Formats: sequence, structure tokens, C-alpha cells
Amino acid sequence: MTISVFDAAKRLCEKSGWSLTNLELQKLIYLAHMFHLGQHGEPLIKEHFEAWDYGPVQPDLYHHIKVYGSSKVKSMFHLGNGIENSGTEATILDKVCTQLSSKPARWLVAVTHWQDGAWAKHYSSKSFGKIIHNGDVLQEYIDREKNAAIRKKSS
Repeated sequence: MTISVFDAAKRLCEKSGWSLTNLELQKLIYLAHMFHLGQHGEPLIKEHFEAWDYGPVQPDLYHHIKVYGSSKVKSMFHLGNGIENSGTEATILDKVCTQLSSKPARWLVAVTHWQDGAWAKHYSSKSFGKIIHNGDVLQEYIDREKNAAIRKKSS
């Protein structure tokens, strides 16, 4: 089942104790979306991501919470519904929150700017906001898994 970006944002913000900025939230949702596509064969969120200067961005979410600037996002997710705790969506979001929410924003930006990733395939400083297709996000997951297996094998 695919959820809204606002449902995903609400879940991550609640699980993190409302400690995430807009930029961090964007990157964590993108990574959760990629993991969900790779592990379950379907998107996490209904909406699309776009290639912006600081990596993949979901524009509806960005515009909804941009008032916070670089500050921590507060409870603005009355648009979102809760999601089931037992679903794959909650599992992926909780895992991403637990494992990655304490990473610095610059680390999250670097990870989502991977030169072989979906963002890099669509980003152009001359053409703002190109849509990042889910097929490319899935390919990024596959390529990252292959690279991890190669690194593991060679160590």
C-alpha cells in the first residue's frame, strides 16, 4: 500500500521526537522510498520526487514546511493520517529513522547526491525540478546493493 508523503513525514517526525529539519526529512523520506521500492517492489509514497540543488525533494512537502527554514519541523501534519504499525511502510520508516536520523544533514545530502544515483541522472543546474522516476530510484537501490555486495566480498 502506498501512503502520502505527509503520512511518511508525520511518522518520521514523531519517531524522531520532532528533531528533523526540512532537509533531513526530505532525505530520509527519499531513502525510505528507495528502500521500500527495492525491498517490496512498490513505492512508499504516492507523490514524486524532483531533482533540486540539495538532492531529491518532494515539492508538496517542501512547500508545506518551508516556513521552518533550517529549524526543526514542528507538528504541521494535520493533512496526514496515521499509518498501521504492522505495515511495511511503518517498518521501513521506523528503520530509517532509527538508523539514519542522527546522521548530519551534510551526510544525508552526500548520500542522496551519489554520482550513480537517480538524483544525478535527473539533476541539472539549468533545468530546475526534473521529476525523478521511480524506475530510476529502484535502479539506484539495485546498484547500491550490488556495490555493497562487492565491497563485502573484497573485504
